[in-house]
Amino acid sequence: MSDRDNSAALRLAVVGPTHPYKGGVASHTTELCHELAEAGHDVTLVSWSHLYPSLLYPGEQAVPGGAPDVEPFPRTIRALSWARPDTWIRTGRRLRDMDAIIVVHVIPPGVPSNLAVLRAAGVGRTSSSGKGPRSIVIAHNVLPHESRPGDRQFMDSLFRRVDSVVVHSDSQAKLATELGAAHVRELDLPPHLPGGPPEPHVESKGPTRLLALGIVRDYKGVDLLLDAMLDVPDLRLTIAGEMWGDSGRRVKELAADPRLADRVEVHSGYVPADRIASLMARHDVLTLTYRHATASQNVLMARRHGLPVLATHVGTFGGQVRDGVDGLLVPPNDRDALVSALEKLSDRAYAGQLRSEVRPPDLSGPWAHYVGGIEALASAESDASLGDDASVAVPPDTAVQRAKDLVTAARLRRRRRLTLRPADFPEWVRASDVLALDTDALDAQALARDLGLPRSSDAVAAWSALGAVAAVLRIRDDGRRGAVIVDESGTKSPFSRWVRALGFEPVELELTGRRTSVEVLDVDTASLDVIARIHPGGCGAEDIDHAVGQASWALNSGGLLIVTLPIGEDDPEWAISPADVRGIIARADDLGLVLVGDFDGDVTDRIREASASAREVREAQPEGRRSGAATAYGILRLTFRRK
Repeated sequence: MSDRDNSAALRLAVVGPTHPYKGGVASHTTELCHELAEAGHDVTLVSWSHLYPSLLYPGEQAVPGGAPDVEPFPRTIRALSWARPDTWIRTGRRLRDMDAIIVVHVIPPGVPSNLAVLRAAGVGRTSSSGKGPRSIVIAHNVLPHESRPGDRQFMDSLFRRVDSVVVHSDSQAKLATELGAAHVRELDLPPHLPGGPPEPHVESKGPTRLLALGIVRDYKGVDLLLDAMLDVPDLRLTIAGEMWGDSGRRVKELAADPRLADRVEVHSGYVPADRIASLMARHDVLTLTYRHATASQNVLMARRHGLPVLATHVGTFGGQVRDGVDGLLVPPNDRDALVSALEKLSDRAYAGQLRSEVRPPDLSGPWAHYVGGIEALASAESDASLGDDASVAVPPDTAVQRAKDLVTAARLRRRRRLTLRPADFPEWVRASDVLALDTDALDAQALARDLGLPRSSDAVAAWSALGAVAAVLRIRDDGRRGAVIVDESGTKSPFSRWVRALGFEPVELELTGRRTSVEVLDVDTASLDVIARIHPGGCGAEDIDHAVGQASWALNSGGLLIVTLPIGEDDPEWAISPADVRGIIARADDLGLVLVGDFDGDVTDRIREASASAREVREAQPEGRRSGAATAYGILRLTFRRK
C-alpha cells in the first residue's frame, strides 16, 4: 500500500445488522456499505454477534441455511453483543477517529446500546460541542409497527443526541421531529432487492394467482385479504413467509376455512433469496394489503419481476403504484374496496393488461441520490446547509433540500480533492491500449488505490478508467480542472467518481440501451472537452460508429473521445474483430478524430502481442483447464483527439 491518503474519501462507520441476520433492514445496511465504498469512502460495517433476545423477535433471527440475501460487505466486524455492554464501550472507542458514524436503528430497546457506542466515540451534536464524529441515525421505522410502553422515550433520548436523522417517508419525518430530532432528512428508500434476475413468467389458464410474500405480521393485513377472498371465488392465493406469533396463527386458521379449500396455499417459513424469482414467475399479482406502512421494497421487487401490485394506499405505495395502470390501490381497512379490486383481478385478461404495463425499476439512480444525501450529512460542512440555527428541522424531501445536499457534497469534494499530476501516472498507463491479461487489470486497480483514487471493486473497469483519467490530465487539463466532461459509462464505472475526486464536475448520463445517446446528448456544437463511454457501459460493434459521429460535432478542438470496445472473434454481433480496428480508426480520422498513441500501427501491434501473450498463458495451463476463447484480453481502449 502507498502512503498516499485518499483525501477525497470520508471515514465512515455504519453500525447495524448484516448477514447472517435476515430481513430488509440487514439487506439495506449491507448494500449501503457497498454503495458508500463504491462512491470512494473508507467504510467499516460494525455489526452484531448477538443482536437482541428472542423475547423481542418470535422467530429465527438468522438466514436459514447460511446463504446471504445480498453480497456480504468485506470490511465487516461483528464486535457488538446485546448481552455484553462492555462491547458497546470498547467498540465506540475504536470509532473516535471516524468522520461520521451512521447508526441503523432497528427497535427502540436497541437505543441504549447505540447511545453507548456513540458516547464512547465522543459523539455529541456538532452544533453544540463541535467535537467527535458526526452522527447520523437511519430510522426505517421511527416507532415499531407493534409499539410497546417506553418506545417513544427511547427514541426521544436517541434523536436528541445525534446530528441528523434519515427517514424514508413524510409521515416518519414528522414523527421524528415530534420526538426531538433537530435535523430530519427524508430520502427515498433505494432498492436493495434480494434474489437473482427475473425468470420468464409461467403462464396458466386457471384463475388469477395472487402472492403474499414475506413475514406475516398484523400490520401487513394478510388476514384482511383472506376475508375478502371469501366473496371472490375465482382467485388463487399463495402465502409464503414466516408466521409471526398470534398474527401467523390467525392467518393459518383463516386459510383453513372450508370456503377457501383448494384456493389458498400456505408455505410457512423464511423465503430464501434464491427462491424469489421462481416464486414470482409462477404468480400473476403481488398483494400488499397493509393496514399501515412506512416505506417498503416490495413494489420495486414486484416491478423487477414483472408483476402488477394490489396495495393499500399507505406508506410509499401510493407513489409507487399507478392505480389502474400497473396495479390497483385501495384504502386501508376497506373490505368493500378490497373485494371490488379482487373482482377486477379475477378477470385474467385485466390482470394480464396490468402486467403488460409494468416497467422495471431504476436500480441505480435512487442509490446515487441516497449516497449524496448521506455524504452531505456526514460532511462537517453540512451544518452550513441549515443556516445560522442548526437546531431548526429542515422540511424533508423538498427540491430545495435535495439541491442543498448536492451542493454540500460538491463543496466537500472540491475542498478535499486530490492533487494528481500527469507525472503521477507511469508510462504503461496509455490513452489507447489493449487489456491483455487479468494481471494487467489488477495492476491498474492497485495503482489507482495507491494514487488515492476512490475504490473500485471491478478491476477491468479500473483499468478502463485509469487510462481515461490519465488521458484527461495529460491532454485536456489546464490546471483549473475546468474541462467539460460527459460520461456515458454508467454508474458501475469509476471514471466519474475519479475525475470528480480530482476536482472536475462531470455530467453523468445513464444510457438505457445501444444507440440511445443521440436522444440523450443535447448540447451545442463544439461545446465539450471529453466524452467517455468505457467499461462496463462501453461501445459495442453496433454503436461505435454512432459514438464517433457524435463526438465529431460535440467535441471542441482538442477534445477527447474515450471508448472501450469488446474485442474478439466469438461474438461478432457485439464484439469487434482485430481486423476491424483499422477500419474504426480510419472512419474516425475521416471525421476529424485522430487516435492518441497510434504511432505506426502501435495499437494493432499491441493487439497482436496481447493475443500471443494470452495464447502462451492458455497453453501453459493444464489440458483440462484451458479456455477455448479465441482471445483472453477482451477489452480495447481507444482515445481520439478532435483536430
